[in-house]
Amino acid sequence: MHLINILRKFFSGAAVFFALCIAFVMGSLMVPAVHATELRPGQDFQIIEPAFPVEDKTRIEVIEFFWYGCNHCNDFDPVLDAWVKKLPADVSFRRVPALFPNMKWAPGARLFYTLEAMQLTEKLHGKAFRAIHEERLRLDDDFVLLDWVAKQGVDRAKFKETMLSFAVNARVQQARSTTAAATIGGVPTVIVQGRYMANTTGNYSDLLRVIDQLVARARSESPRAPNATGKK
Repeated sequence: MHLINILRKFFSGAAVFFALCIAFVMGSLMVPAVHATELRPGQDFQIIEPAFPVEDKTRIEVIEFFWYGCNHCNDFDPVLDAWVKKLPADVSFRRVPALFPNMKWAPGARLFYTLEAMQLTEKLHGKAFRAIHEERLRLDDDFVLLDWVAKQGVDRAKFKETMLSFAVNARVQQARSTTAAATIGGVPTVIVQGRYMANTTGNYSDLLRVIDQLVARARSESPRAPNATGKK
């Protein structure tokens, strides 16, 4: 009986010691991880001075600047799309087709805003990327573009009318102004709250991590202190 009590105490003590060792190791692993995720100004993100106005003043605004002809934008689009679908209720998202002073990317901007005006973005935005990068279609050529949209079941005449409309042209000019205000140097570029530009090395998981932390930073700076628990 005395031997059983000794063994019981030994194994009980060993279990406690083992548990403490695990806790120590896990704690050691977790502490560096916290520091590893801290954002580094100038490396993980840039501060835009002055910040440019946001469209949605009731929520934290995230903007992606893109170009349909960009290979990296094409690769990033499905990854970003999945992220957008999980955004909390206090975050809004919009795309802006980048437009620099030479206006070489204007056809893509007109395409995007025509899709938006006709409520076809969800249906055809991703397909436009695939048409350009996989099917090698020149959607910057109006004849090719109109043939392509017709094959997608869109009224060709209605699409052309919308594409040439004052409303779409105004949005294109607005995109040019927004691109200039954002001071971006290339695409894809993501900006949070008109102030924080996320940097990327090409790893989209890291880029989304940075964007999430910039959103949290913008949230902490907001006088509204919005609730981030709900979903869109």
